[in-house]
Amino acid sequence: MSDLLVRPERFRNRTEDFGFEFLSFETRRLEAGQKYRSETAAREMAMVVLGGVCSVTSSRGDWQGIGQRLTVFDGLPYTLYLPVGTSFTVSAETACDLAFCYCKAEEEYPARLVTPAHVSIEIRGGGNATRQINSMLPPTFLAQRLMVVEVFTPAGNWSSYPPHKHDTHNPPTEVDLEEIYYYRIERPEGFAMQKVYTADGRIDETMTVRDGELVLVPEGYHPVVAAHGYNVYYLNALAGSARSMACSDDPDYAWVKGGWKEKDPRLPMVKR
Repeated sequence: MSDLLVRPERFRNRTEDFGFEFLSFETRRLEAGQKYRSETAAREMAMVVLGGVCSVTSSRGDWQGIGQRLTVFDGLPYTLYLPVGTSFTVSAETACDLAFCYCKAEEEYPARLVTPAHVSIEIRGGGNATRQINSMLPPTFLAQRLMVVEVFTPAGNWSSYPPHKHDTHNPPTEVDLEEIYYYRIERPEGFAMQKVYTADGRIDETMTVRDGELVLVPEGYHPVVAAHGYNVYYLNALAGSARSMACSDDPDYAWVKGGWKEKDPRLPMVKR
């Protein structure tokens, strides 16, 4: 098994940094009536409600009735951003499926609830490389480093394609980012495949990713493909040398953009 492919037991109910400088990640499932108490400490955090409804009380404010979708395939997300030095308690109003994206931070920004009305939707690519990107914490969001989006890739389609990278600090063309890809497959027996590789061959990994697993992208190009018959979701957390998602395409594959004439009519998969 590749060191870049991470099984869920490593980050379920515990915060794991995977050896990254900035990012760490955790998932939790709460039954209705359960509570989870924690603090951000020296990190900023985005809690993404993957499914269910919860409320949060914190040292930065309180929010009631966060969430509306049953699973990630049922609608747009609610995402709660909390800054450094925040204590918080999550109370599950229904069974909840939650992801906590953490990032090392020194600066304090306002706590904010990002509702579906605030989420921007982009249909990117073309042909069988069309996918949907929902931006919750884009580069314009008031945070120090953390950026969060979720991506829906229809069955059989490619995503993060043509292969691109962001591992060199050369703004505005490219910036150096750590990345986490956290996967959900609409039917649990399905899978996606992700390749992570560098031009010099130091990294050259091709991974079969199952529901609930995670892929680390410390550097290099990192395309994804959804297995035929299986819609794929991934939650994407990024942080690094600048508040930007600037990237550069693999020059061997950048030409494919010229052949994109139409968008996949199956998108958007989830709507406002």
